[in-house]
Amino acid sequence: MEKGYLCLVLHGHLPYVRHPEHEDFLEEDWLYEAITETYIPLAATFESLIRDSIDFRMTMGMSPTLISMLLDPLLQSRYQQHIELLIELAEKEVQRTCWQPEFNRLARMYLDKFKFARWFFVDKYQKNLVTAFKNVQDAGKLEIITCGATHGYFPLMEVCKASVRAQVRTAVDQYKRVFGRQPNGIWLPECGYNPHDDEILLENGIRFFFVDTHGVLHGTPRPKYGVFAPVFCKSGVACFARDVESSKQVWSAEEGYPGDFWYRDFYRDIGFDLDFEYIKPYIHKDGIRINTGIKYYRITGRTNDKQPYVPEMAREKAAEHAGNFMFNRQKQAEYLFDVLQKKPIIVSPYDAELFGHWWYEGPEWINFLLRKIACDQNVIKTITPSEYLLKFPRNQVITPSMSSWGWKGYSEYWLEGSNDWVYRHLHKASERMSELVRYFPDAQGLPRRALNQALRELLLAQSSDWAFIMKTGTHVPYAVQRTKDHILRFTKLYMQVKDNAIDEPWLSGIESTDNIFPDIDYRFHA
Repeated sequence: MEKGYLCLVLHGHLPYVRHPEHEDFLEEDWLYEAITETYIPLAATFESLIRDSIDFRMTMGMSPTLISMLLDPLLQSRYQQHIELLIELAEKEVQRTCWQPEFNRLARMYLDKFKFARWFFVDKYQKNLVTAFKNVQDAGKLEIITCGATHGYFPLMEVCKASVRAQVRTAVDQYKRVFGRQPNGIWLPECGYNPHDDEILLENGIRFFFVDTHGVLHGTPRPKYGVFAPVFCKSGVACFARDVESSKQVWSAEEGYPGDFWYRDFYRDIGFDLDFEYIKPYIHKDGIRINTGIKYYRITGRTNDKQPYVPEMAREKAAEHAGNFMFNRQKQAEYLFDVLQKKPIIVSPYDAELFGHWWYEGPEWINFLLRKIACDQNVIKTITPSEYLLKFPRNQVITPSMSSWGWKGYSEYWLEGSNDWVYRHLHKASERMSELVRYFPDAQGLPRRALNQALRELLLAQSSDWAFIMKTGTHVPYAVQRTKDHILRFTKLYMQVKDNAIDEPWLSGIESTDNIFPDIDYRFHA
């Protein structure tokens, strides 16, 4: 009989980036890279486990913005063009490296990978990857949870709770339409919890959420079982906390598995290494060098003299590290079981894009890990939060601490000198959105379209990704421009609705550009 449970959680999210006004938009590549390197490999891994009758459980967040982009016909079509171009490049690489056997075999590996991605995306799922994950959930192996509608950061919406409600209501509404069921759980954007936000989750049928370790450890009263059992908020919504040891063992490039010298080096890409004229057709049309996904070197160490990547050795390392992770969780569960006199749950959450995108061998590691847990031991068992709450419905009641993950754990990444200017504008727009809902409680026709679009613009402006990018210093002009664009569009809609002077052609234009959540209801911001 098992002595403990392992809850593996992947948080899948990308900001909403869709620019029909441009033929080739640089930031849209974030989605295309994630599809090829993370979401297709993960879906294929889950399918192979089911095909081999491996009993496993995973939890995966799919943010509403990610789902919206995966379902968007324009982006689906552009991804197909993207993968076709990569296939063409890989075919040229096979020819170019024909006298370099160590690179030629890698070029052939990438060619096979890109052809598989095209088949999986176009032929098998008719460009709808969401269906692939829905099928795994319907098979009972995966629990898909939701997120804030646009990944808005809840603790910094304390002064405008209506916006928290709108973020949650919009997300739940989309989830029901896409997956045909009520979501049980939510990934709070940036793990940002503010006391009493759980009451809003309860209003929308959410049964559990996740916080970082200190969110529970600093709760009131202190948790009897630490982070190794969920706690209930006073609302009755359950809270699961991250286990530090198992998380760091995977996500840390310094101390964790992804930094192993045999794994593929993310930063050496032929988009930057090869002659400009040769690579020009496969990078940005303005001549900006970008990652192509074809990388020939392994990490090797802190050196510029990188060695060629050896897939067989990387695969062996992935299997070895999966065995090591399982062994550590077994010993951790045995120790906790003896100390707590209760079967612990070890919650291990990660960003989904760590697997495949940043850590190329990550999906293979998951594959080995789930097979080993199912077949090679009986100390731990994988479980989803919903299953755990069914097995253990009685848990301690506490009030978790206000918290986030990230630097210092208390919102600092999203509120500091580089990005603090955005919040006075977001708060004012939230106040105005609530005002519109009060003044127009049952608008129809053109005013309703304008009000719905106003809420879309507000939600898009609230994305925590823009503040995050401003802090990290990458793509800053884009993040600043997106914030300003959405606030300005919202403000213009606010004035037009109040003055009964709606510019319908302009409204149609931004409805086409910012077309997220086609079934949104502005009254979600009540």
